[in-house]
Amino acid sequence: MTPAGPPERSAERCPRAWSSKSTTSPAQRLLDTASVLFAKEGIRAVGIERILTEADVARASLYQNFGSKDALVAAYLDRQHETVRAGHARATARLTDPVERILAPFDLSAKDARRRGFRGCLFLKALTEFPETRHPARAAVERHRTWLTGIWRDELAAAGAADPETTSAKLELLYDGGLAGCKSVRSAEPVARARRMALDVLRQALPADRLPSA
Repeated sequence: MTPAGPPERSAERCPRAWSSKSTTSPAQRLLDTASVLFAKEGIRAVGIERILTEADVARASLYQNFGSKDALVAAYLDRQHETVRAGHARATARLTDPVERILAPFDLSAKDARRRGFRGCLFLKALTEFPETRHPARAAVERHRTWLTGIWRDELAAAGAADPETTSAKLELLYDGGLAGCKSVRSAEPVARARRMALDVLRQALPADRLPSA
């Protein structure tokens, strides 16, 4: 999981009164508006009529472009994923140390948790709001989780870990717990602590020559 990204940072400029002359497409206005409102207030708390009103879009446009609110929710989460993925790629582009690369999601999340207005991990929040196994939101979250654990497995394998699968699962547990703790105490310390624990895991999992000096 990863915490909230740019949509929360842009919450102050929520498009509450789109001009009817706007050149932005109805689909884009719907997704932009929904992204801000969902991140700020929660998904179930925001009704479709409010999204349509604030996006200045007809109901028919919702069905033509997304089909349903559930599909709009999935599109919102997929957008979050792409934002996180791009941010991770930028952050790790110049990192060569394997431990730094593996711990990058913890570092990015700690930075995010220090932002004003941080509201917790949007993916964890979506899982809480949609317990239904087959809901499109859960499928979108699962796509994100698969990407994140895949990143860890690949980095661990490249660093010489004997069991990348098990180690990545341990990192995921620590990461999720750290993010949940950040929301609970409104501090970045839980994910920073999770990072320190993750480093202990890596000390047990990686060859000594791949670890930072004490």
